[in-house]
Amino acid sequence: MDSATRNFLRKRGHALKPVVMIGRSGFDERIVEALDVALNSHELVKVRFQTFFDEKRTISEELALKVEGEVVTVIGHIALIFRQNRDPAKRVIHLPSHLGGRV
Repeated sequence: MDSATRNFLRKRGHALKPVVMIGRSGFDERIVEALDVALNSHELVKVRFQTFFDEKRTISEELALKVEGEVVTVIGHIALIFRQNRDPAKRVIHLPSHLGGRV
């Protein structure tokens, strides 16, 4: 993902509320499934870390890898993850053509 696309997605994600929370139980298959479902419908999802603050970058990258998405950014205790819908008719976020139109 190039910096222009990352910047565009960061702007889109600014007003979003966290949908997936990582708490005391940690990072497991339930979190992966919840993120996968959220990405299917929203494409851009905020993940809030309530614990594991020292490992948030690593966990975010592992999560993105498991759901075939990309980490846009990790700021504070929030990670922003993007996965474009494979079906063009179901896409929620349409990347501008000057950004290449896809990730």
